[in-house]
Parts: sequence; C-alpha cells; structure tokens
Amino acid sequence: MVSDLDTYYNVALNLTKKAGQLIKERISEKKSVEIKSCDIDFVTETDRQVEQLLIKGLGDNFPEHKFIGEEGVSDGGQCNLTDAPTWIIDPIDGTLNFVHGFPHSCISLGLFINSQPEIGIIYNPMLEQLFTARKDHGAYLNGNPIRVSDHTDLSQAIIMFENGTSRDEERYKILCENHKMLVPIIHGMRSLGSAALNMMMVAMGGADAYFEFGIHIWDIAAGELIIKEAGGVVIDPSGGSVDRMSRRVLCASTQTLADQLSQKLIQYYPTPRD
Repeated sequence: MVSDLDTYYNVALNLTKKAGQLIKERISEKKSVEIKSCDIDFVTETDRQVEQLLIKGLGDNFPEHKFIGEEGVSDGGQCNLTDAPTWIIDPIDGTLNFVHGFPHSCISLGLFINSQPEIGIIYNPMLEQLFTARKDHGAYLNGNPIRVSDHTDLSQAIIMFENGTSRDEERYKILCENHKMLVPIIHGMRSLGSAALNMMMVAMGGADAYFEFGIHIWDIAAGELIIKEAGGVVIDPSGGSVDRMSRRVLCASTQTLADQLSQKLIQYYPTPRD
C-alpha cells in the first residue's frame, strides 16, 4: 500500500530531477544576476524558475501544503513554519558557485510535518549527486546507503567551514578567529560554497563536522534529516537542540565530536532571525 509520504516523496523526487536538468543546462551559460543583501549575495533567473517549478508542481499535486522558498521570502514572503505540511526550498544552494560555473550547487528540498522533518532531497545535477532520506528509512546517495564517520576527536576531524555571503564586519571577525583557533587542532578544513552540500559531506562520512553562522532554514531543512538518518547529529553551535530559525547550525558525525566543537567555537548570533 502506498502511503501519503510515499506519494509526497515520489512527486518531489521527480520534480527535483526535472529542475536539476534546468540547472545543469545553464551552468555554463552567462547568467542574469541580481544582487540581494550584499555584493556577493546573488539571485539568478534560474533560481526563481526552479523555485517556481517546484512550488507549482508540488502545489498542483498537494494543494493543502504550504511553502517556504528562499526567493519567495527574499521577495517579501513569509518564513513561517507551522504544523501544516510545509515544503522548504532552496532552489540553488550555492548560487555564487552557479554564477561562476563552479559545479558545487544543489537543489535542497525538505518536507516538514508538525514542524518536524519527514523528507529530505539534495541534488547536485552537475556531479549527479542525489542525496535522499525519509524519516526512519535511512539516508542514501544515488540509491546507496550512506553513513557518517565514527570520529570522536577534533584532532582527527575534517571540518566544513564557510565564508558565507555576508560582508558583516563582526561576523567576519568571529569567522577569522574561529578559523585561526581550529586550524592547528584539527586534520583540516574544507569549503564547498554550499551549506547543503557541506552537510552532505558529513552525512556520507567524507567530513566529520560542519558549522555556520548566517545560514537560513532553507539551507539546512533537507540536510538535517539526511544527516540524522545517516547516524549524525544536528545541534545549535553552542550546544543543545537546533533552533531552525536562528540562522545557526552545527552538524557532526558523533555527539562527542559535536560537543567538543561547540565548546571551542566563538559564538555569533545573526540578526534578524528567519
């Protein structure tokens, strides 16, 4: 018997693959770019088209569902997570990469019901990386099960770390201080320019932790479930439960590693909240 969640997942997956082809076709083309919050925070025509494709397709199939989309919120829409089934969409996570033709961009699509994640889909069409998860059904890369690493010590860890798309001086100062503090005590730092893909490196065991101050709920909605289904943890960077509207996140392969990292980090609290 096909459940409602099966139907939601199958429709969302087909739409994501269709939208991914649009991104793949345009990665090498010249883009029409608009600046959002600062001179490195972009939106393209493709961002808007992908978001519209997903919202229309899902809305036609599930008219009672609600949506939180990055570009809709940027254009004055609401970022309001309720108990209603809600699709949370980042049409191109890593737009700066997309604009430059750097092949680390993805669609991030998550479904929340009763304010909890039920479906997560992250698709990088340039490299054909399709990460998926259903609650209590495990996490997968191109249909193959994935699992976080078993590292429990910072000295053995690769940490995903982002500069982000902000020119805020206070945030930049703290970013530099955290970078300076971490580099001597870990194995290495890596950055893909996409919050969702950074999270997927943790989910598949390629990296051991990721943190960021300044992300949004659409950056992490799908990744949260995929990491948890892969055996990892998602918390607030200061410890404790993740606050999805706080624009802060810390992901790790193990709770022990998450706790070590949270105790070391210099904290930053972005405003406004989502």
